[in-house]
Amino acid sequence: MNPSVAIIDIGSNSIKSLVASRVDSGEIETLAAESLDARISAGISRAEPRLGAEGMARGLDAIRTLLAQAAPFGPAKTVLVATSAVRDAQNGGAFRARVHAATGHEIRILTGEEEANLIGRGLTTDPALAALRDFHVLDLGGGSLECLAFCDRRIVRAASLQLGCVRLTEKFVADPAAPFSAEAGAEIARHVRAELARVGYEFGLRGAAAVGTGGTLATVRAILGERAGVAFEATSALVTVETLHELLRWLGALPLDARRKISGLPPERADVFPTALATIIAVAEVG
Repeated sequence: MNPSVAIIDIGSNSIKSLVASRVDSGEIETLAAESLDARISAGISRAEPRLGAEGMARGLDAIRTLLAQAAPFGPAKTVLVATSAVRDAQNGGAFRARVHAATGHEIRILTGEEEANLIGRGLTTDPALAALRDFHVLDLGGGSLECLAFCDRRIVRAASLQLGCVRLTEKFVADPAAPFSAEAGAEIARHVRAELARVGYEFGLRGAAAVGTGGTLATVRAILGERAGVAFEATSALVTVETLHELLRWLGALPLDARRKISGLPPERADVFPTALATIIAVAEVG
């Protein structure tokens, strides 16, 4: 077997691992993959963002768990990368030192530009997207939103915006335990439009597909699958904006306790999920 590589991706909402190797044909083979919700980004919307003690503890526990799961594959190299939450936090260095002391591994902080471009490089290796030439990518996380435009499968525009669902929930939702208000949705939409305008990001590829990545749209598919009584793999990969509107109208009217009982919606994401839907809808409508 060819040597494997293990990657730990320390995101704002979830921490993911991938163990993979390159087969003789040159393609990448996934040996193991896992995602753990850790929400290290609580408090990220403050003027002087800092990682909280509980969030750092959850993050360290998740990293230890994922490293232990990767160990049996004997990876020749293990790389830890972090994105918006650690990148923006004033005490991100303290978290990195804590992880290094506990695991012996350094954390590489990706810039917003690096994060966006690496997302794009990863997507071009996906066989399911092999037929796409011109397309947009929306990758929504807890701390940031990455927007990319591909023309003839090459990145022609990329932006990393502070529009993550944890960040915007803290900023615009006064009480996440209450139903999601129309006022909060309108404020989020205005903020999304203003941020896109501020950086001058344009959706100029007419007729191009839009590819959504991240936990939000995976959760949408999971909810739709539960409704239809089919496995996630059997759900359609095409989700319309009207479907997103319908889901937001339905679950946004529910208090947090009721949202946590929705099949397909991870309970730990129920507080930020309405904001995530509102954000994706706002970006899609701008596009």
